[in-house]
Amino acid sequence: MAMENTIRAAVMGAERRLAVLLPLPLSGAYDYAIPDGIEPASGDFLRVPLGSREVIGVAWGEATGEVGSHRLKPILGRLDAPLMPEVMRRFVEWVAHYTLSPPGAVLRMAMSVSAALESPKAQIAYRRAAGEPEALGLRLTPGRARVLAILADGPPRHPLELAREAGVSPAVVKSLAQSGVIEQVELPARTPFDVPDISRAGVAHTPDQLIAVDALRARVEAGGYSVTLLDGVAGSGKTEVYFEAIAATLAAGRQALVLVPEIALTSQWLARFRNRFGVEPAQWHSDLSASQRRITWRAIAEGRVQVLVGARSALFLPFPRLGLIVVDEEHDHSFKQEDGVIYHARDMAVVRARLGDHPIVLASATPSLETIENVRQGRYSIVKLPDRHGGAVLPEIKLIDMRLDPPPRQSWLSPTLRAALAETLEAKEQAMLFLNRRGYAPLTLCRSCGHRMQCPQCTAWLVEHRLAGKLQCHHCGFSTILPAACPACHAPANFAACGPGVERLAEEFRSLHPDARVAIVASDTLGGPEAIAELVRQVAEHEIDVLIGTQIVAKGHHFPMLTLVGVVDADLGLDGGELRAAERTYQLLAQVAGRAGRAMLPGRVFLQTYRAEHPVMQALIGSDREGFLAAEAEARQRGGWPPFGRLAALIVSGPYEDTVDRTARALARKAPHGEGIEVLGPAPAPLALLRGRFRRRLLLKTRRGANIQAYLRRWLDSVEVPSSVRVQVDIDPYSFL
Repeated sequence: MAMENTIRAAVMGAERRLAVLLPLPLSGAYDYAIPDGIEPASGDFLRVPLGSREVIGVAWGEATGEVGSHRLKPILGRLDAPLMPEVMRRFVEWVAHYTLSPPGAVLRMAMSVSAALESPKAQIAYRRAAGEPEALGLRLTPGRARVLAILADGPPRHPLELAREAGVSPAVVKSLAQSGVIEQVELPARTPFDVPDISRAGVAHTPDQLIAVDALRARVEAGGYSVTLLDGVAGSGKTEVYFEAIAATLAAGRQALVLVPEIALTSQWLARFRNRFGVEPAQWHSDLSASQRRITWRAIAEGRVQVLVGARSALFLPFPRLGLIVVDEEHDHSFKQEDGVIYHARDMAVVRARLGDHPIVLASATPSLETIENVRQGRYSIVKLPDRHGGAVLPEIKLIDMRLDPPPRQSWLSPTLRAALAETLEAKEQAMLFLNRRGYAPLTLCRSCGHRMQCPQCTAWLVEHRLAGKLQCHHCGFSTILPAACPACHAPANFAACGPGVERLAEEFRSLHPDARVAIVASDTLGGPEAIAELVRQVAEHEIDVLIGTQIVAKGHHFPMLTLVGVVDADLGLDGGELRAAERTYQLLAQVAGRAGRAMLPGRVFLQTYRAEHPVMQALIGSDREGFLAAEAEARQRGGWPPFGRLAALIVSGPYEDTVDRTARALARKAPHGEGIEVLGPAPAPLALLRGRFRRRLLLKTRRGANIQAYLRRWLDSVEVPSSVRVQVDIDPYSFL
C-alpha cells in the first residue's frame, strides 16, 4: 500500500498525461500517466494496463482530462516500432466517424499484426574464426573444407544457406561451430523485398495507351490529390498503363499501393509486374502466413516496401510515404466489407488519398455508376482506352433465348451452345463455361415429401458438393453428409438435386466430350495463390481445354487461346430485387465476356437467357454500355436512390427472435422523420436467420447532401438496446441480404 501511494503521489505531482487509443471496440481514447524516462510522441506504440491485463495502444494526442489523477494508470513502456503516421491516425478517425464505428475497432484493422510491433530478431550467421582445424583437433573432411572455402573471403552466411552452397548437411556446419573453426555472429533481419527497377523498358504502348500514360504520369508528377478513372475495355492494357504511374511514383521516392478485389486476380498480374520491374511486389491477403504478415507489416511501416498489391485490408497498412493508390476493378462488390467495421474499400481509398494529398487511379472496364456520376459532376477526371491491345477485337456477343432453344431434359446446355463447344474443341481452341453457382446443385429435396435440406443456422438451402460428398451452407460454412433418411418424413434417402452448379455442369459436359480436359474453377476448389498460379499455367500451356467456373474466372485473366465463353444462366443475378441487380449483372457478364478473343483469334460469347428482352441483355449484345448506364442513372435519380440519394441500413440481430423484433419495433417508433427522409422497415432480412442469429432490417433513405450520420446518431441514442441484441450500421449498403 505504501508503494502504491508513492506512485500515485508522483503521478499527481507530475500531471503528465496523454490519450492512448486501444485497438478495442471502445468509444474513444483513454488517459494514461506519462512516467519519468518515457517521452512518447503522437503515433508511438505503447504498452499500457487495462484492468488486469496489458495491451498495446497508440499515443493519440492530448489527454481528455476526464479521469482524475487518483485513477490514472501509468504507461508501462514504449515499443521499438515506427510510429503510426499522422495521416494514418487521421484516416482511422475519419473511417470511424463515417461508418459510426468505435475508433478502436478501426484501429484494430490498422494494428492487425501485433507481433510486427516487436523488434525483429537478429538472424544467426557464421564466419571464419582465427583457429585452424588441425590445431583445434578437427579432421578436415572434403565437406568441411568446402564450408571453410566459402567463408574464406566471403561475408558471414546463414547456416542453411551455407550448408546448401557447400553441399553438406546442417550438421557439418554445426560441428565446425562447436569446434571453434567458425564462429557465430548476429546479422540484422533481412528484408525479402527487392527494389523495383523503374528503368526497365515496359511493353510497347499504343497511341491511346501513351495518352493515358502521359495523363497519369502528369497527375503523379504534379503531386496533390486527384482521382482519375482509367476506363478501358477488357484487354486494353489498363494494367501496363498504370504501371507507368507506379514507376513515376517510385521515381519521386514514394510508395504505391494497388488494391485488387480478389487474390485470384494476382497470378498473371504478378507476372506482368515482374516483366515490367524485374521483381515481385509485396503482397497482402488472407493466405499469407503469420510470419509473412509480420515481416510485410514491419517492412511497410519502415518504408522498405516500395509497391504492395493486396486485398481491401491493405488500405489500413501504415505506409509512411504513400504517393499513389490504384484500385483495380473498382466496380467490384468484393471491395465492400460486410462484417465488423462495414466499409467500401474503394470509397475509403479515395479518402485515404485525399488525406495523404496524393493521386488515386480507379481502373475498370465496367465502372460503377457512382464513379461515372463523379466523373460527370467533375469530381473525378477520366482517361479512356477504347480498343484492345495488340490488334485484338472485342468478341461477338449473342443471346440464346432458352424459350426458343431449350436444352434436352435434365440438361443445362442448349443445342446452340453445345454446337459452339464442339466447334471450338475441333479447332483446338479453348472454351469457358460460366455459372455463378458453386457445388453440384443449389437445392436438394426429398422426392417422397418435398422437404428441402436447409441450414440449421441460416435461412438458406444447403448446396450439394458431390465431389466432396457433403451438403454445405455458403453463408456460415455449416456442412454435413447427405442423411440416410429424410429428416422430415424419415423415408429412406431418395433425394433430388435441383438446378445446376458447376460440378453438375462439368458432369454434363464430360458426357458430351469425355476426352476433353476439364477444370472446375471455384473458390472452394482452389487452395490459394499457388493453386491459382498452377491453373493459370495449365491454361496458358493448353493443358486444359475447357474451364467451368464461377465469378473467380470472370475477370483479370488473359488466356490467348480462349475463344469461346458460354454463360449458362445469364439471368441469375437479376432476381432478388436489389438496387444494383441490373448494374451488377451487366458488369459481371461484360467481364466474363471479356475473357474471349483477347489475342489474335476472334472470340465468341453466348448468353443463355429466358429474358432476351431485358435491358441488360440488349445492352450487352448492342455494346451499348453508355445507353444502359444512362437508363440506370435516370431510374435511380427518379427514385432518389444512390448515387443521387443516400442510404443507411440498420441490421438488428440476436439469438432470440422476440427480443430482436421488440428492438426493431422500438427503433421504428423512434425513426427520424422530416422532408427528404424516409425509413423503410423493420422487415425480416432475406437471410432472416444467419449463423444462428435472427435478423431484421431498417433502411434510412435521405437526399444526397444530408448528414446521414447525424440522423443515425440521434436515432440510435434514443433507443435502449438489450445486451443480447446487436445493431450494425451499414452506411451506403451494397448487399441487402
